[in-house]
Amino acid sequence: MKRRELIKNIGLASAGMALAPYAKGLGVGAQPGLGFSRDDFGKDFLWGVATAAYQIEGAWDADGKGPNIWDTFSHKKGKIHENQNGDVSCDFYHNYASDIGLVKKMNMDVFRFSTAWARVLPNGTGQINQKGIDFYHRVIDSCLEQGVQPWMTLYHWDLPQALEDKGGWQNRDITNWFEEYANLITKTYGDKVKNWMVMNEQASFTIVGYLLGMHAPGKKWPKNFLPTCHHSTLCQADGGRIIRANVPGANVGTTFSCSPIESVNEKDRHNETTKRFDALVNRLYIEPPQGLGYPMEDLPMLRKMEKYILDGDMKRVEFDFDFYGLQNYSRMIVKNNDIIPWMGGTPIAPKNLKPRPEITEMKWEVHPEGIYKMLKYFDKYEKVDKIIVTENGSAFPDVVEGDFVHDNQRKKFYQDYLRQVLRAKQEGVNVQGYYCWTLMDNFEWAEGYHPRFGLVHIDFETQKRTMKDSGLWFKEFLAQ
Repeated sequence: MKRRELIKNIGLASAGMALAPYAKGLGVGAQPGLGFSRDDFGKDFLWGVATAAYQIEGAWDADGKGPNIWDTFSHKKGKIHENQNGDVSCDFYHNYASDIGLVKKMNMDVFRFSTAWARVLPNGTGQINQKGIDFYHRVIDSCLEQGVQPWMTLYHWDLPQALEDKGGWQNRDITNWFEEYANLITKTYGDKVKNWMVMNEQASFTIVGYLLGMHAPGKKWPKNFLPTCHHSTLCQADGGRIIRANVPGANVGTTFSCSPIESVNEKDRHNETTKRFDALVNRLYIEPPQGLGYPMEDLPMLRKMEKYILDGDMKRVEFDFDFYGLQNYSRMIVKNNDIIPWMGGTPIAPKNLKPRPEITEMKWEVHPEGIYKMLKYFDKYEKVDKIIVTENGSAFPDVVEGDFVHDNQRKKFYQDYLRQVLRAKQEGVNVQGYYCWTLMDNFEWAEGYHPRFGLVHIDFETQKRTMKDSGLWFKEFLAQ
């Protein structure tokens, strides 16, 4: 199985059932045929959009910014679809005010964005780039002026290349580098920003970038993955403590990609494979901060990580987050085989399932009940008190007709997944927000510009923004 096909099957990103079981309590203002309204989620439920610095900012070398691993990786021939890169992307760097205005026009509460480490610290440590610091001040101020809450993510996959050259996440010194960066960001913006996420999807950037080699920096095999896994887990907890120390009244969280893992059938050999994938994809990063350690018993490969674990580390990785960000796009069905020796199995491509399900342009199965299952999954942990869906969305073809962009499949995707979020909430899961992935079409990592996830269409030649039907639907839905 090719690595590109494997990662699509895994469905790491960063994606309807009958209404009767969870349609009770529907509020006034439900749209005809929809079956629920904004009111059903509660007056304090937060609605928003999520973005990432490298995917939208462009201006990759402007105003003193240093290169990051994605700048390097995307400039290597054959790494990205059609050799595309994020050099310009949506040019959010120059269009931030009007783009935040689109968030407000859709009646969203929250704009989730990340800071680019190399934009503020071009060498990863040391000299501060004031122009980069000023840029994020402008972004935050624009949010506040337009009545949108800024929610900041410290790390969304764009490690400075200068640090990668020193060993990056495989070098334990990164805990010191990350501490310097986190202190700078939180002390600089903490008087204006109160909602923080430490990292975006550790599972995605560590597995895809350091085990499968599909994302930057393009490394493979457990020897690269295992130190990256442990060092990033240390930084996840360290980052939480730094935010809490530097930002009075901070709401501190981090985000996790997750997928329901199901076996192709009930045979024992497939069930064992299911346990291993569940440990890797769902449990590996959410359990250490809760004091549960790494799931080595169900994923023996992790035992080789013990040589990187020093005295006191397992206490250090613990941190009591205020909220856990859940990011779900699809599910994973696995079967036993020897293609990946350390996993004992592989995911089955959705196109091979019978009957064949609806599939997105990322080749992921549309499986709305999956987000319900994962909300219930997270909720079972004693220390997970509050959950926010910090990413959910889909890539489908858009139909552009003049000043209109029709995306009925995406609109239906959101409606079907929101029913499942509401179902979990009505069953007692403390889910307090839902953020769409994503505000606008952007650079979708190794897939380049082909898959479009945005609520807003981007013409990448002219930078023209057009709100899609899905964005207009949210505008109407949230205006109720």
